[in-house]
Amino acid sequence: MSGPAGAGSSGSPYEEEITRWRQAREERLKSPTGWLSLAGLSWLKEGENTFGTDARADVVLPVGSVPARAGVIVLKAGKIMATLADGVAATLAGKPVKVTELHHDVPGPPDVLSFGPVTLQPILRGGTRYGIRVRDVNNPARRDFTGLRWFPIRVELKVAARFVPRETPLSITVPSVVGPPQVLSSPGTAVFAIGGRDVRLDAVLDEPDATELFFIFRDQTAGKETYGGGRFLYTPLARDGQVVLDFNKAFSPPCAYSSWATCPLPPPQNRLAVRIEAGELAPPSDSHPASHP
Repeated sequence: MSGPAGAGSSGSPYEEEITRWRQAREERLKSPTGWLSLAGLSWLKEGENTFGTDARADVVLPVGSVPARAGVIVLKAGKIMATLADGVAATLAGKPVKVTELHHDVPGPPDVLSFGPVTLQPILRGGTRYGIRVRDVNNPARRDFTGLRWFPIRVELKVAARFVPRETPLSITVPSVVGPPQVLSSPGTAVFAIGGRDVRLDAVLDEPDATELFFIFRDQTAGKETYGGGRFLYTPLARDGQVVLDFNKAFSPPCAYSSWATCPLPPPQNRLAVRIEAGELAPPSDSHPASHP
């Protein structure tokens, strides 16, 4: 097994490509808007929702970031309005605000209400559940992050698979670690062999107009070398009946690094009876409650 991103390349063009991809993956993860900055997630109820550092608030912010009672967020028939308490300062798109509507991430982009290093961002899940995602650039998970770990790069685990399209895309219900299940469209199945065993993985589209196939899978390394809840892999769309799955680019979902992420879990048909020893390893402390379903 290799260590932090960037390790394991012996200099071939392919290994250099994978090393660059892994370095970019790590930079996204630890950026101010990456998953390591995620510091909270609260689901809104219809009507008034208080926010602030008071532990009894409906939306709790990091201690010291704002007053105990910083304002109220009102959800009414899908519309989200935020009103700040007297003396509380915040910005939206760089401009000071006191009362503002907040647009969620479907279709996006979401509005981001900023209180210095702490931000609030509305999200929508399952078509009916509205939440507030809290980010903090000083979040301990980001501050203490020591880098990603990877299996050694294995060229043979860049696999050319046969893609079996569906005449009519199938709607697949995908369970989530936090929040309601997601219903995603599946345009077809990748069929390939690993270790002499035939394997099938259903692809989904994470957006109606997606330009990549999205695979959510769990193999026999899960809960051991890799994250217990499974891994993600994106590929180019199928071409001439074929899709290339590069498992050296398989990566852990956000919930491997945050208890507040709304990660989709692998559907039953994508829980594989083989080991895929490529891609991202689990964090050193794979301890989130949902990591071993």
